[in-house]
Amino acid sequence: MDLKLSGLVAVVTGGSKGIGLATVRTFVEEGAYVVAGSRHTSVDLEALRSPNLVHVPADLTDPDAPARVIAGAVEAFGGVDILVNNAGGPPPGAKMPRFGFLTPTDDDWRAMFEFNVLSVVRAIRAAIPVLRERGGGSIVNVSTAVARQPAPMNVDYAAAKAALRNLSQALSAEYAPQGIRVNTVSPSAVLTPAWTEDGGAADVIAAHYASDRDTVITRLVPEKTSHLTGRLIDPQEVADVIVLLASPRSASTTGADFAVDAGFIKAV
Repeated sequence: MDLKLSGLVAVVTGGSKGIGLATVRTFVEEGAYVVAGSRHTSVDLEALRSPNLVHVPADLTDPDAPARVIAGAVEAFGGVDILVNNAGGPPPGAKMPRFGFLTPTDDDWRAMFEFNVLSVVRAIRAAIPVLRERGGGSIVNVSTAVARQPAPMNVDYAAAKAALRNLSQALSAEYAPQGIRVNTVSPSAVLTPAWTEDGGAADVIAAHYASDRDTVITRLVPEKTSHLTGRLIDPQEVADVIVLLASPRSASTTGADFAVDAGFIKAV
């Protein structure tokens, strides 16, 4: 199926690894021009480099950085048609998961909301005028399944992503008449470097449960998150939904939240 993305300009934050990298790769394969914004590039992102892809270095906790990423897209490709706010999760330097409500401090809460909510607000604020100039477009915000099904773990993260989901729905109501669609994608546990790297989530959970990294990834987390598939989610499986929502093929979809959660949320 032709997703009608050829020639469109997509901005993807957190585009150097994990879900963001898979999303960048898919947009490139579909013929879009892509700007990947992230603090650092990566070997995998560099392998995709072409005239249709540029990387804009940006620490999105810097209040000016989201606007610089949007400006980089305008400079490189003349505008923006799609914004994917994928960057999120642990703020730079933080370790997750955190267990229990009393664990995160005020500073932890501030950093979590700065990275997962305010950076998105700033990116959208910068993108809206550019999207209007193009006659509309699509914004996809990456949330999380625990925004809808919270637990006594990562409470600050779940609260921030719940705020992001609420924001997305409010924006969809305001900007749909102007041709700008806003949707969210909410994954459960995804097999990204945030889990697998040294000191990442798998190691933190392994220490907490007196287990090991491989057992955490292959058995413990899929069981505790009730993944009916029995495994963590592949980043490409999330990217495919993001790109479809960004596509003009989804022209009548806005204000929606799509779960890519291996059956984690079970509700009518």
